[in-house]
Amino acid sequence: MDYSCLKFATRALRVGQDPEGRFKPVIPPIFQSTTFAWEDLDHIPGVDYTRCQNPNRLILEQVIATLENGQHCTLFSSGMAAIAACFSLLQKGDHLLMAGDIYGGTFRLGEQWLPRSGVSVSEFCAHNPLTIADEVKPSTKMIIFETPTNPNLRVSDIAAVVTEAKRHGLIVVFDNTFASPALQNPLDLGVDIVLHSTTKYISGHSDVIGGATITNDAELGTWLFEYNKAFGATPSPFDCWLSLRGVKTLACRMDQHSRNAQAVAEYLQGHPKVKSVHYPGLPSHPDHETAKKQMRGFGGMVAVDFDSVATARQVAENTRVFLLAESLGGVESLVAYPPLMSHATMSEEQRLSKGIPPSMLRLSVGIEDPDDLIEDLRRALG
Repeated sequence: MDYSCLKFATRALRVGQDPEGRFKPVIPPIFQSTTFAWEDLDHIPGVDYTRCQNPNRLILEQVIATLENGQHCTLFSSGMAAIAACFSLLQKGDHLLMAGDIYGGTFRLGEQWLPRSGVSVSEFCAHNPLTIADEVKPSTKMIIFETPTNPNLRVSDIAAVVTEAKRHGLIVVFDNTFASPALQNPLDLGVDIVLHSTTKYISGHSDVIGGATITNDAELGTWLFEYNKAFGATPSPFDCWLSLRGVKTLACRMDQHSRNAQAVAEYLQGHPKVKSVHYPGLPSHPDHETAKKQMRGFGGMVAVDFDSVATARQVAENTRVFLLAESLGGVESLVAYPPLMSHATMSEEQRLSKGIPPSMLRLSVGIEDPDDLIEDLRRALG
């Protein structure tokens, strides 16, 4: 079947999933086998050992690749493993440009671990692509950024960052976890490698850990696949099966996440105990017009700066529908405290310099009834 003419939501359900075999199951079975038989020594099968490849992983890679408008997808056992694989392209003496406004795990890997391999790291401001020229060095090989950012939901002009990075011959790596491929496709804007923590929106049900890289560059795609095969950070068949089940509803989930987050953001924006609300769907957001230009929806993440740390604690510890927990992107609503969770490895000074005050909470708005979510926050605020 030719899937190229199908829309996003249909591709999520149909690509690589035609009923096959004796019983023609509508849902692909779990291939819970470590090894697969060869016909003979003259023909190496495409799937022979699950650390290298597995039918469940192969199907999910096909689906995620087509949703990101990419040709080559490699799945990993976590989002951090996917980031580490991208950084494996760097060698001793190379220099990485990392956006100052970025996920804490990426920051930790860049600040604490890459220098041990002889890779130097410095920051640039993704909201002002011209700063790339100020920071680039002859040894600079790669640039990594994300948008919307974690946790304060700033939005950069992806195409503008890519244009400036390419002027200096850099590999452009982009973390699309917050938006998901349902809301934006950075490869279409010139990015070289898109990565995801598939733990989040792609899987969508808080029951599996995973990561992915997607590229249209065959050489980069081969490198990432071979790196993963060598280091063994591969997902299990069941993990892939769970993620495939989750991604089938990505389009409709992201629509509801976005609707609910908009309603929550609008409610909180008018509350007297709230200093500021960070959500790209609000006209008051400084990057609202950029988000409108490059996104097909504003997503399910909201950051809220309250009038005090005490108020933030009060909300975090007293919501009943919102659960106080790490992670994001599941169907349930979560409230997170970045200083102790996603950005705990940063010092308070570093967090403040990146616009993450101790009075901020990050909300992952789920798909519950929005009236219940707003009432939950109203009651917690007192």
